[in-house]
Amino acid sequence: MDNRRSSNKCIGCTVDNCAHHAKSEDYCTLHQVSIGTHEQKPTEPQCVDCESFLLDN
Repeated sequence: MDNRRSSNKCIGCTVDNCAHHAKSEDYCTLHQVSIGTHEQKPTEPQCVDCESFLLDN
């Protein structure tokens, strides 16, 4: 990840092992994220996923 990218204050994120995480603060560096679900009709937050997640190697 390029740590010089700025934080997007509109997208909070605490998943610090994602390549898009701002690292120095709990925000995403993407301009837009994709949100999806693994359930047909999600009823709880655990059923919703950030499909923009990319493991930081």
